[in-house]
Amino acid sequence: MTTTRPSRPNPPPDPDPSATADETRRGPAARVVVRRIFAAETPEYFLLLGTTLFLVVFGLVMVLSSSSIESWVSDGDFFARASRQAILALIGVPLMLIAARAPRSFWRRWAWHLIIGALVLQAVVVVVGAGQSLYNNNWLYIGGFSLQPSELIKLGFVVWLALVVTRVAPIINDWRRADWREYALPLAPAVAGIMLVMLGNDLGTTVILAAMVLGSLYFGGVRLSIVSLITIVGSLGAAIAVQASDSRSERFAVWFEGCTDIASRYCYQTLQGWQALGDGGIFGVGLGNSTAKWSWLPEAETDFIFAVIGEELGLIGALLVVALFVVLAICFVRIIRRQVDPYAKLATAIAMIWIIGQAFVNIAVVLGLLPVLGVPLPFISAGGSSLVTTLLAVGIVLSFARHDPRAREQLR
Repeated sequence: MTTTRPSRPNPPPDPDPSATADETRRGPAARVVVRRIFAAETPEYFLLLGTTLFLVVFGLVMVLSSSSIESWVSDGDFFARASRQAILALIGVPLMLIAARAPRSFWRRWAWHLIIGALVLQAVVVVVGAGQSLYNNNWLYIGGFSLQPSELIKLGFVVWLALVVTRVAPIINDWRRADWREYALPLAPAVAGIMLVMLGNDLGTTVILAAMVLGSLYFGGVRLSIVSLITIVGSLGAAIAVQASDSRSERFAVWFEGCTDIASRYCYQTLQGWQALGDGGIFGVGLGNSTAKWSWLPEAETDFIFAVIGEELGLIGALLVVALFVVLAICFVRIIRRQVDPYAKLATAIAMIWIIGQAFVNIAVVLGLLPVLGVPLPFISAGGSSLVTTLLAVGIVLSFARHDPRAREQLR
């Protein structure tokens, strides 16, 4: 019986003698680098990134349009405020992309450092009185730059609350048997942050921070009955804080009664915003043709920029902005559902509550559904602290989407 020996595989071909050693090594290495750059990036990743970048660019256009007149009056340059916003966008977008490449262990490791640093800065602003502005004293001025530490507190809440709540949620659910210090002390910075911002007379940011805390407890697994009880207690505290301030109580009273008197300082801004929305109609008066921005509408490029959008781009433009935030919310929900790590799930949920909740509050204020609270429209309103911190929050969520193990398995 004859046997056939298996044939030996052909030897690999000799390298091209015309290619240098550097070129031979560079080809595969370059392919590996490109594959690593785009590794495990899901459709949600690109949709969230693309929608965010579109909102930023759209915001720059609207800041230029809405601020040009006031910018000329104050700075002698139509483009001064828009240029500052563009510079901050050029800082924030790269920071977002850098944050998107950080592993989740990085955010866990630096969560306490970030929240403590933000609280210290906020305490300096409130206690020392370093940042008095027209409406509140939550600004910190360093040289020629201004910073809102309360925006850093929001960013700190994203990574810090997720870290703490995932650990203390089971203890809170069994609070009758647990030592109160086991859950009260870890959550003390959350209460401190809300109180410090409230002392700075920034009611809008206080509402957003409270929503982030309550949302983190709910999404973190705390029983609904406990979250409801905390909400009731917090609402009572907010009511007392509103009554303790004449300006806040009058603002809420005017809102409850309905704004009708344009001579009232608490109705003027709302009525001018309604006038701008009404003038816009369905198709708008055209980009750059707003009349409200001619010193009629206060804070036209910040808190009430949605009114200018409605005036210049009409109902269609306003609905487009709402639709973009709905797309952002869908991206957040899809990323949450794909995550396995409870920390990543909860941090993404907190970021969603912050960004989508703040957009809802801003638009509701312009429409008169809420009293004037003074919160910017994320990614669109002028304001460097808000823009950079929200971009960093999106970068954190993108980092979770990049490092999702199930996404990597799907793309192999």
